[in-house]
Amino acid sequence: MKHLLPEGWPRPSGYSNGIQAAGEQVYVSGMIGWNEKGEFAERFVDQLAQTLRNTVAVLAEAGAGPEHIVRMTWYVKDLDEYRLNLREIGSTYREIMGKNFPAMAVVGVTGLVEPTALVEIESTAVIP
Repeated sequence: MKHLLPEGWPRPSGYSNGIQAAGEQVYVSGMIGWNEKGEFAERFVDQLAQTLRNTVAVLAEAGAGPEHIVRMTWYVKDLDEYRLNLREIGSTYREIMGKNFPAMAVVGVTGLVEPTALVEIESTAVIP
């Protein structure tokens, strides 16, 4: 896997501008922050942590891990809450996903299919 950083560009923090990878692709649908009983935490960061753990669990079924993720799209219901919690989001992300920083987008949305969900994340992984 190669992180793409055009010459002269500043290094992004917490994501990559682009990733070049070759191998078997794994597509993880939009994961949300409920547990195996369908229960949600109330706090955004707690739902984010469960969403990331759910993503890791699906990847494991393919023999992949967080280090294989090359792309993530985060859909969040409250961008202000996201911005206010960046430090805790960063530490939660690193605790669960390690120091892999894929190409990413964060998109503010007015709602998700599950009304209690505060965040939904789609991921693509490549197993070399």
